Amino acid sequence: MPHGSNHLPYPVVWAESLFFTRLCFRRRSALLTSGTGDGKVEFYYITVSTHPRKVALLTAGGLAPCLSAAVGGLIKKYSEVSPETEIICYRSGYKGLLLGDSIKVTPELRQQAHILLGYGGSPIGNSRVKLTNIKDCVKRGLVKEGQEPQKVAADQLVKDQVNVLHTIGGDDTNTAAADLAAYLAKNGYKLSVIGLPKTVDNDIVPIRQSLGAMTAAEQGARFYQNVASEQGASGRMLIVHEIMGRHSGWLTAATTRDYFSWIDRSKFVPGLGLDAKKWAVHGVYVPELEFNLQAEADRLIKVMDQQGNLNIFVSEGACVDSIIAEIESRGEKVERDAFGHVALDKVNVGAWFGKQFSKLVKAEKVLVQKSGYFARSAPANAADLALIQRCVDEAVACALRGESGLIGEDEEQGDKLRAIEYPRIKGGKHFDPSVRWFQDILVRTGQKSR
Repeated sequence: MPHGSNHLPYPVVWAESLFFTRLCFRRRSALLTSGTGDGKVEFYYITVSTHPRKVALLTAGGLAPCLSAAVGGLIKKYSEVSPETEIICYRSGYKGLLLGDSIKVTPELRQQAHILLGYGGSPIGNSRVKLTNIKDCVKRGLVKEGQEPQKVAADQLVKDQVNVLHTIGGDDTNTAAADLAAYLAKNGYKLSVIGLPKTVDNDIVPIRQSLGAMTAAEQGARFYQNVASEQGASGRMLIVHEIMGRHSGWLTAATTRDYFSWIDRSKFVPGLGLDAKKWAVHGVYVPELEFNLQAEADRLIKVMDQQGNLNIFVSEGACVDSIIAEIESRGEKVERDAFGHVALDKVNVGAWFGKQFSKLVKAEKVLVQKSGYFARSAPANAADLALIQRCVDEAVACALRGESGLIGEDEEQGDKLRAIEYPRIKGGKHFDPSVRWFQDILVRTGQKSR
C-alpha cells in the first residue's frame, strides 16, 4: 500500500521498517500480508483512526444562553480526546457556510476555548438562513441567481473536507443540516451531522430540556426583579412582562416560578409599603391556556382596587392568532421571517394585553417590558453548563463512532441522552399546563382556587 493512499477514510502517517509498515493512529486494526518475488512474506500491521479528520461548528437562529459555552465545550473536548482532528467554525451560521467564511481553530485558540464558557451570545456569530428559501438567499447576496443554496453549502463542505458538522440551534437549524447530509450522501460524500438543541422556548420534540432555557428563565426573573420596582412610580400601575415563547408557554411558566422563588427568599416590610403582594405576579398567560379577557379583568380589578398595582406575565405567543386576525382585519400586513414565522416583535403581544386590560381594570399607567433580549443573551448558568457538558461529551463520542443525530434527553426513550434521529425532530412542542408546579403557580396568582 503506497505512502499517502487515498483509499482509507482518514489521513494516516506511515512509519516504515524492513519487514512491516505501521499506520500510527488509533482504533481499528488489520493484519495484511504481501508476497515478494523471492518467496518471503511481508507483514503489514495497520491501525486506522476512526477519528474524524476535520469537524466544523456553526451556530444559527436566535441567541440562547448556551451557544458560546457549547462552542467552547466542543473545542475543549476534541482537544482532549482527538487532538489530531482539525476544527473550523463557520462565521454567522449558514451564512458563513454559503460564503465559505470560516475560522480555523489553532492550537493557541484551543487553549483559550474554556473562556467561552463564561460568556453569552455566540462568538462565531448567528444568522437566520433557510437553505430552501432560494429567493431570500439570492436577495441577501448569499448565493448568485440560478444557484441552489443547498448545493452551494454542500459543495463548500466538500471543499473544506469536513467529515463532521456540529450544528447548535433549534429544530430548523438541525433539520436543515440533516437535509444537507442526505444531499451529500446521494452524491457519495459521507457527512456526520451532530446537533445540539438550542432554544429558550424549550419546545423541541422529543427533547426533555433544550440548552439555554433554564438560564433564560432565571434571567427573565432577574430582569423583573428590577422592573417590579416601577409599581411604586404611579398609582394604579399595570405592568406587563412579555416573555419569549412562540408556541410554548414553558419559558413564561418557568420564569414565573423562578420569580416567585426569589420572592419567597426575600424579606419585605409591609408596614412601610414594601409588600410582597405588590411584587407578586397576579396573572400568567401562556398559549396552552384558554383566555377569557372579561373574566380575568373582573378578577384583576379587585386586586387593583385593593393594592393599587398589577403585575402580569405574558408569553409572546399567547392569543397571537387573535391579534394577527385583528391586524389583518385592518388591512395591515403581518411581517414574517425567512422561515415563514410571524415577526412577533411586530405583533407586540404584551402591548395588546396592556391595551385590553388597561380600561377594564382602570389602570392609570401601563408599562410593557420585554425580557427576551436580556434573558437570551446571558451566559449559561450552572444547571445549563452541566447539561451542555453532558451533551458535548455525547456529541463528540457520536462523532468518533460516525453517528448522526440531535443530542438530547429523549422523552420517548425514558429521557436517555442520545443522538435522536432527525426524522423525529419537530419544533413547536407545547408546554403541559397540567404539571403540578404550574398548577401551584395558578393558585398563587389567583387564577385557580385550590
